[in-house]
Amino acid sequence: MLAFERSGSGETLILIHGVGHRRQAWYPVRDLLTPHRDVILVDLPGHGESPPLELAGRSVPDALTDYMREFLKDLGLEQPHVAGNSLGGRIALEAAALGDARSATALSPAGFWHSDREFAYTETLFKLISASSTRVPKGVETLCRTTGGRMLLLSWLNAHPGKVTPEAAVEDLRAFRAAQPALKQILAGSTPFAGRIPQNVPVTIAWGTRDTVLPSRQLKWAQRQIPSATCIRMPSCGHAPMSDRPRLVADVLLRGSAPVRGSAPVSGSAPV
Repeated sequence: MLAFERSGSGETLILIHGVGHRRQAWYPVRDLLTPHRDVILVDLPGHGESPPLELAGRSVPDALTDYMREFLKDLGLEQPHVAGNSLGGRIALEAAALGDARSATALSPAGFWHSDREFAYTETLFKLISASSTRVPKGVETLCRTTGGRMLLLSWLNAHPGKVTPEAAVEDLRAFRAAQPALKQILAGSTPFAGRIPQNVPVTIAWGTRDTVLPSRQLKWAQRQIPSATCIRMPSCGHAPMSDRPRLVADVLLRGSAPVRGSAPVSGSAPV
């Protein structure tokens, strides 16, 4: 079974991290959510404390869908709200397309690159980060413990690396190294998102304006593919916005998983 932790009360909201990350990526927003939602943080297969990713002849999207469906079954959950960042956002949208989610909220979701060149850029970036983190692990961990070091090492992921604690930065780095086998499988099997989400399923897609992993211009392609989605730009946020602007991200998640959609804009965001 996938590793997870659960807290809070209210309607169930599952939060899924991105490739190479871990469930603790959601800690900056968790306490803002738990008074209103039953929050479940889960480690993807091959990440964190979960067992390895086994494709068993399946495509990467199909395998991850199967893992999540089995996870929901193990917990006795039917159509929870599902949200995610990057790869996790892609998984949330897949769940909505397949009827497994009551709502889907995706933060900078994977799968909306417009060309092979765009995907090659992201793939190369991950390969470079992987190489630097595995070849000089002690030196990189030492850098994580200084503000300047975190600015240097995490600026590709966060718009405000200084907000990440030294302890979290070190553990994130270790988790990233440990996830290398899964990361390689996922990158090699990546495909554009092609799901068709029913219009009666609420979908929110939010993108950080300072995302350097999946540039925010991809939001327009997501909007074209899912015209019923509420699309939001998050100012001063990077690819993993949870530590950049926790209150803004929590607001996006709460509104995206609201029982009844309101018309008020998300505070601090810029609707598209």
